[in-house]
Amino acid sequence: MRTVELGNDRIPPIAIGTWSWGTGINGGDKVFGNSYGFDELYPVFKNGVEKGLTLWDTAAVYGMGASETILGKCIEQYKNIDVSTKFTPFGIQNKKEMIKSFNKSIDRLNRESITIYWIHNASNIEKWTKQAAELFKSGKVKHIGVSNHNLKQVQQASGILESYGIHLDAVQNHYSLLYRKSEEEGILDWCKRNHTCFFSYMVLEQGTLTGKYNAINPFNSGTRRSDAYPAEVLKKIEPLVSCMQDIAKNYNADVSQIAIAWAIKKGTVPLVGATKVYQIESISKVDEINLTKEEMELLEQEAKKTGINTKAGWER
Repeated sequence: MRTVELGNDRIPPIAIGTWSWGTGINGGDKVFGNSYGFDELYPVFKNGVEKGLTLWDTAAVYGMGASETILGKCIEQYKNIDVSTKFTPFGIQNKKEMIKSFNKSIDRLNRESITIYWIHNASNIEKWTKQAAELFKSGKVKHIGVSNHNLKQVQQASGILESYGIHLDAVQNHYSLLYRKSEEEGILDWCKRNHTCFFSYMVLEQGTLTGKYNAINPFNSGTRRSDAYPAEVLKKIEPLVSCMQDIAKNYNADVSQIAIAWAIKKGTVPLVGATKVYQIESISKVDEINLTKEEMELLEQEAKKTGINTKAGWER
């Protein structure tokens, strides 16, 4: 599997997300309607590492520590695993809140340092970016990233880090065929010009762009994704999914692989969730797919025709 640049390091072209690992507030049961633990997820992790998928992304708020705990247990037997986790600012927090959160994260993850540490939203940019810089200076963080920031906020965070002699190495935003605001706003271009790696999350729109769900077979009710993607939304994207299925036949691929391959072709590192071994098998083969210019244009045309805006509630 090829690698891509992250600062002075090299990482896989796809990162694996663990938002749906574990249960609790913001956990897999609340968002996705599942309750996977270590026993179910360790084979997924093991298979991914064996396939060269060695960058795993989590956050302290995913299940309020549950995801980090499971991932940390998986990592115990492995070396050379890159871990990405996040600090999520909430309202008014004391000035040492990031340090406290970071220390809890590395304990749960069984790490002495973190490959990428993200500021999860743009609340009080100056305060939290400066604290992230201090963590970097301590040697406990290799790369700093910002998530859910608009272009102006990305530039502000970058400027603050520059004053410490630190480069903003990564930006992580919602980006998919159905939600391209980071491209339209110029963030992708900014990242390219400034040698900052752009990570695209929700590339599959929480399963909407896998071909598995539709108006007849919608998501189970009572979860975040069933509220965000009800049957009427799934109905509107059926022509797009049909187009993806047609293109998938050219590569002996599935719909989800086409969605991920599109994000790679756009110059991003897709961050894709996985809870099953078969999903890892599928993800690991995506880098072999090289969509043509005509296929990219067709996908984007069909996506635009849906008229769907999948902006999430936490995105300002």
